[in-house]
Amino acid sequence: MARVSQEHLDARRRQILDGAARCFARNGFHATSMQDVLKEVDLSAGAVYRYFSGKEELISAIVTEVLTEVRDTFEAAGRQSPPPPPEVMVGEVMGRMLSLRPGLVDEGRAVFPRLIVQVWAETLRDDELSKVLNEGLAKVSTVWVGLVERYQENGMMRADVPAASVARTMIAAAQGFIAQMALFGSAPVEVLQEGLRGLMSWDGPDVVGPDGSLGG
Repeated sequence: MARVSQEHLDARRRQILDGAARCFARNGFHATSMQDVLKEVDLSAGAVYRYFSGKEELISAIVTEVLTEVRDTFEAAGRQSPPPPPEVMVGEVMGRMLSLRPGLVDEGRAVFPRLIVQVWAETLRDDELSKVLNEGLAKVSTVWVGLVERYQENGMMRADVPAASVARTMIAAAQGFIAQMALFGSAPVEVLQEGLRGLMSWDGPDVVGPDGSLGG
């Protein structure tokens, strides 16, 4: 009997994960059965159970993978040097995130935003997955606090606001846009960038520089 290559094994595992992701994004983790997954990927039960012992292991694998991908995207963007303007930075995060799975579509709709929302919900009921989420957020926050501190040092942001608060709000803006895309359909990343640019604009000389002085 010919040996199955690692490349084939990896491709089959990817096929199962992507098919399950479409099902989970469509109907949620717990309304989706293993029969739904088998039908989606067009494989026998034996072929799927060779890779995953059951639905819970499949859910765990997808949640961990998605959280890792999102964390890595935020971290990579936050480490740019020199960093682009804040609104461009957040927009780049969204662009990178949406390009993670360009082929993962369901009836012409991008799956990833809906899948991320399902993943967030799943972490509320699973302590181990919640731990993965919180560890990832801590790593992302550390990188983005450093990013905000650079913005403040360069006079691109107020220096009288804690960097940790600003970083968390920037992350929340990206997360909120993902939720909007999942709930209301896709929108150009430029919408988020333009909105942030408007929110960050000031009518008067009230931007506080690193030395405490006011600038225009």
